[in-house]
Amino acid sequence: MEILKIILTSVASIATLFILTKLMGNKQVSQLSMFDYIIGISIGSIAAEFSTELENPERSITAMAVYAIIAYLVSVVTEKSVKLRKLIIGRPLILFDKGKLYRKNLKKSRIDTSDFLTQCRNQGYFNLSDIRTAVFEYNGSLSILPAENKRPVSPQDMNLAPEQSELMTNVIIDGQINSENLKSTGNDLNWLQNQISSQGYTSEKDILLGIFDITNNSVSFYPKDTEELTFDPFE
Repeated sequence: MEILKIILTSVASIATLFILTKLMGNKQVSQLSMFDYIIGISIGSIAAEFSTELENPERSITAMAVYAIIAYLVSVVTEKSVKLRKLIIGRPLILFDKGKLYRKNLKKSRIDTSDFLTQCRNQGYFNLSDIRTAVFEYNGSLSILPAENKRPVSPQDMNLAPEQSELMTNVIIDGQINSENLKSTGNDLNWLQNQISSQGYTSEKDILLGIFDITNNSVSFYPKDTEELTFDPFE
């Protein structure tokens, strides 16, 4: 019976955690502010304890709810007040600009020169002269504005007007046709079946992924590969 209770409370803790997370909003780890991180690990710890708390599980649920409510209230307050947003969430800091490295902002951001250079290299900048401005964001990421003569060439620079690309639509996933997506492309099942046979496939069951390109009104198929790789390029 005790094992069954642990299983049930574990499921309940996951469900509660999922609901509270949805209420607080979806964010990637890289997008979390310091406050979001604190709330997240606190709720996670309580949820783990909740799984084995058999006598008074309502205490853990209440604690998780309190944390979630606080996180929600903070998000509402910071949305309306710029000053509180800077205080609680943080604000961007310019670490490097026009050839000058700002030591005080490096200290405020709690990173040293080596960490700064590492983040620059991670974005492909091995020479600081290639950088115009580097901004340390509140979520811990580094945004870089390249020097004008080092930025990628754009079509506008070459007086070109390329056709605007559109989102691709998945019409077949894991051998199953997505009827709603297919309908949104303006084509029907007969059109898709013709595309499948014309590209040498027997049916959609042979296809792992089918992607529709609205620009060319065409579909690309990726077959189910049953062969195993004979080499590992990352080994």
